[in-house]
Amino acid sequence: MKYNFKLLGIAVTIIAATGVFVLIQSCKHKTQKENPDRFTDNAAELVVDESFQPIVDEELYVFKATYTKVHPKIVYAPENSVVNLLLADSARVVILSRDLNATEKAALLRNKNLKPVIDRFAIDAIALIVNQASNDTTITVSQIKKILNGDTKTDKNIVFDNANSSLVRYLKDFAGVSGFTQKNIYSLNSNKEVIKYVSEHPDAIGITGFSWLNDPDKDYADAVRKVKIVAVKDDTGKDAAAAYYSPSQNTLALKQYPLTRNLYILNCTGKYGLGMQFAGFMKSDRGQRIILKSGLLPDAIPGREITIEKKIQL
Repeated sequence: MKYNFKLLGIAVTIIAATGVFVLIQSCKHKTQKENPDRFTDNAAELVVDESFQPIVDEELYVFKATYTKVHPKIVYAPENSVVNLLLADSARVVILSRDLNATEKAALLRNKNLKPVIDRFAIDAIALIVNQASNDTTITVSQIKKILNGDTKTDKNIVFDNANSSLVRYLKDFAGVSGFTQKNIYSLNSNKEVIKYVSEHPDAIGITGFSWLNDPDKDYADAVRKVKIVAVKDDTGKDAAAAYYSPSQNTLALKQYPLTRNLYILNCTGKYGLGMQFAGFMKSDRGQRIILKSGLLPDAIPGREITIEKKIQL
């Protein structure tokens, strides 16, 4: 009889332990399901300003080859959409060409209790391009502002990528206007379309990110060969004798080319997940070398080790 009670006690213990285990797993599953921080998952999603697709694609390719067990998913969208997704907590790691303003940071902290970790990883240039047949080779900052403001009449068509893009926001801030109402200034759908349009129209001026002109994909490489970059002079600065400069790593590093923007990765996960791992990779020596090779200016220029061997003749 005692033996049977002992068996019964063991059975009850096993059933209770099983119940606790199931309850823990259920709570764990529920927590994971409701947890908005999806970036601890190996298939996390990062939302990126579509203006920077070339350089992010390069970084992602090497990152995935290095860390074969992770499968980050990149979603490219216009800047306005990226910011809205972040504020709505539909994205936790984003890449933008600007920091968040005070209102956006306050909204994240108040509504979502999120405080972004913001790291600059590169410096990009805004490039003005014209058709190879065009006689235009130089332009000043004052002339650009007058064209965008409508103060200068021109028969040129000015085209850029997307009405909601970071490039348009940059140009509005640059020109000090709330919008472009001139008939000869209009947006297309992408940076590729801008380059292709200029390659086919000698009377056009295109405004695009510099990264789209370096090592282009096959689908628009031929168009890149049919355009040229216009050199820009900052005639509004303190240096009255400033020269005309084209965008390059040297002119960006020396702050000679006037049309530049920073590239940031914003991490709101609050923990070391895949998003922060990718951010760390882009800031690492290897990630910065990828940016250096792309033609953009890395945030921290990687060092070079040089070994000097001295041969002694006997």
